[in-house]
Amino acid sequence: MDLLKYLFEKPVLMGRIAKWKLLLSKFDITYVTQKMIKGQALADHLAAHSLPDYQQLKVFFPNEDILLIKGEEERKVGEWTLFFDGAANSKGSGVGAILNSPNDVPIPISKQLAFPCTNNMAEYEACISGLREAIILNVKRLRVFGDSQFIINQMNCDWKTKDEKLIPYHVYLENLTEEFEEITFSYMPRAKNQFVDALATFASMLEILRGIAEWELTVEL
Repeated sequence: MDLLKYLFEKPVLMGRIAKWKLLLSKFDITYVTQKMIKGQALADHLAAHSLPDYQQLKVFFPNEDILLIKGEEERKVGEWTLFFDGAANSKGSGVGAILNSPNDVPIPISKQLAFPCTNNMAEYEACISGLREAIILNVKRLRVFGDSQFIINQMNCDWKTKDEKLIPYHVYLENLTEEFEEITFSYMPRAKNQFVDALATFASMLEILRGIAEWELTVEL
């Protein structure tokens, strides 16, 4: 609400606000609502009243001042990549993962979990499913990407959890990493992990028969 408009147009005021209006009444004040100023009019005004000592911004970037350009790291020979994501909502819980071979041949993994779990538990299930598939394929070098900062920081020993439900997941995941000669965990924003997120969400919303702990889905690309 415009405070000045309220003070000048309200017929009856009480308390401190009435005192403010009384103090302002000795001045010859007329309230006028401010009108919108079009952007072009404002730009024309600034252009007509530019500062005399104005200097144009230098937009050039000479190559001799460049010390280092860091690009994407090259993939090592025989190195695989894994992207994972989990989803837990009112419909259910699902996991999604994509295992990419060194020749960029994707292996999608999408599963629905038929037991109650939190979002972090679903993320752990997704990462574990991807690592299991990599172990079956005898992968030795693996780069893991996920949009769960919780799990990535856990695996990089930056965070620790005291949640009794998550400690077994973390221990089991660490045991799986021992099956690889080289494995790294890196954070990836959700905006760049959309397809894996779609696999997890799709799996979480399917209806499955009761009594089935895990139902594997086949996805063709």
